[in-house]
Amino acid sequence: MSSHHFVKEQQEPALVILDLQDFSWERLSGLLEWVPTVLVAEEAVDQVLSWGIKIDVIISSERFRNENTQLLEEQYPLRFLVSQSGEHLKEALHYLLASDHKAAHLIGFSRQDSKQLDEFLDKMDLTLFDEGRKYYPVQGGSFKKWFPATTVEIFGPNGLPVQIRNSEMDMILPLEFVTQIELPEGFTEFSAATLIWIGEEV
Repeated sequence: MSSHHFVKEQQEPALVILDLQDFSWERLSGLLEWVPTVLVAEEAVDQVLSWGIKIDVIISSERFRNENTQLLEEQYPLRFLVSQSGEHLKEALHYLLASDHKAAHLIGFSRQDSKQLDEFLDKMDLTLFDEGRKYYPVQGGSFKKWFPATTVEIFGPNGLPVQIRNSEMDMILPLEFVTQIELPEGFTEFSAATLIWIGEEV
C-alpha cells in the first residue's frame, strides 16, 4: 500500500528535507518507515521524486510553484508553502507547529547553523542529520542515555563546562568548537548549564 493511503497522525516526527547532498536512500528510507509528513524544499524536490517518495508539502518560491503546478495533481494531496523570505526551514517549522506536529527530523541543515532553531526548541523535538551523525539538543541540566561503545560529538558555546559521567570517567570538560568523546558501552550522563547538542554516529 502506498503511503498516501494512510491517514497521517501527528505523533510521528515530520521529515523536513532541505538538501540531500551526501544523504543516501538507505538512510532516508529508515526515517520513512512510519509514514511521516514529508516537507521538501524546492532544491531537493527532483531528488526526492526520483526516489519515489510521496511529498506532502513543498516549500518554495512563488516562481517554482508557478512552474510546477502539475505536481499538485501528480502528488495529490500536496500543498505549496510559498516562502517569501527564502528561509525554508523556518517556514517549514512554523507550518508544522500550526498543524500540531511535536517533532521533526531535519535533513540538509548544518549543525553549525543550530542557533536558528533556538526559538523552536521549547515547542518541538528536533533532530538534525548532518555529516553522518544524528544530533539532538539537551536543554541545560542533566541528560542520561545508554550508548553502545562509540564516539559522540558535543557542541555548544565555546568554553562551556560539560560534565560527563559513566563507568570509565567523571570529568568536566570545557567545550571547544567541536568536542569528540569516546564512550564505553553503557549509560553516560551529560550535565551542562545551558543548551548543548549531542551527535551520535548513524
